[in-house]
Amino acid sequence: MKVKVGINGYGTIGKRVAYAVMKQDDMELIGVTKTKPDFEAYRAKELGIPVYAASEEFLPRFEKAGFEVEGTLNDLLEKVDVIVDATPGGMGAKNKPLYEKAGVKAVFQGGEKADVAEVSFVAQANYEEALGKDYVRVVSCNTTGLVRTLSAIQEYIDYVYAVMIRRAADPNDIKRGPINAIKPTVMVPSHHGPDVQTVIPINIETSAFVVPTTIMHVHSIMVELKKPLKPEDVINIFESTTRVLLFEKEKGFESTAQIIEFARDLHREWNNLYEIAVWKESISVKGNRLFYIQAVHQESDVIPENIDAIRAMFELAEKWESIRKTNKSLGILK
Repeated sequence: MKVKVGINGYGTIGKRVAYAVMKQDDMELIGVTKTKPDFEAYRAKELGIPVYAASEEFLPRFEKAGFEVEGTLNDLLEKVDVIVDATPGGMGAKNKPLYEKAGVKAVFQGGEKADVAEVSFVAQANYEEALGKDYVRVVSCNTTGLVRTLSAIQEYIDYVYAVMIRRAADPNDIKRGPINAIKPTVMVPSHHGPDVQTVIPINIETSAFVVPTTIMHVHSIMVELKKPLKPEDVINIFESTTRVLLFEKEKGFESTAQIIEFARDLHREWNNLYEIAVWKESISVKGNRLFYIQAVHQESDVIPENIDAIRAMFELAEKWESIRKTNKSLGILK
């Protein structure tokens, strides 16, 4: 029996999760919700995806446009085993009582606080902790990026300090800035460090800056080591770590622009780069300190985690079987 999946919120993350669910042989996409009949709603219908109104209050919008929906979120909840909540940050917690009342499991996103779920999740780091759980939170794009690389070298870590250089908005977002400024998160640590600690138990502090770009985030990471590591050791570890790719400046990867162009050259939907990009030349060791720089495609790196979270919650596969299936279905390189 395939797990029946619904998606509440068919936007940047929701539509990518929907696409990924449709690629799985052990899951079935039952429907998605929208608050209005925009181009994404029409495109979903063109793809044969049943569209539901996010609540009754939004029905008049669809009726006015002559857009026929399958019902509301409550109707969708009656048909699914699990709902992926891809609504704006904070809405997931408000929606949780609906999921509880309907008796369905739920996957939340990183915009929610950790206490919305039983476990915060990154597949390669703590898949087993999500086995059989009813409520799982896939952590944010930045936290997923940090956990992917830091969990790979976790046994060597004494302390981590990471600087998040964050994109200002997604490419389709016209309401956010800044346009001509660098905006620091003045609270230190930023939320990313404590969020990492909900997944892996390491000493970490973070700070964050928002800059005028829409393409990717960049992280500058310094690790104080508790046992020796050479740069070539780290390179070997990252080369064998799933969902992490090394890029070389000397091959033309001078910025996030070339990394996204690489994703386009792979002919992936929405130029998704599910993998975390680490600049190979940035990996260096000075005394007991390891340094490296990585980039995170904020629109897509959490998508495979949503799929693996569903498998864990329904105990459909063990950790590496699920990761391999997800990677193969999405064309993830390793």
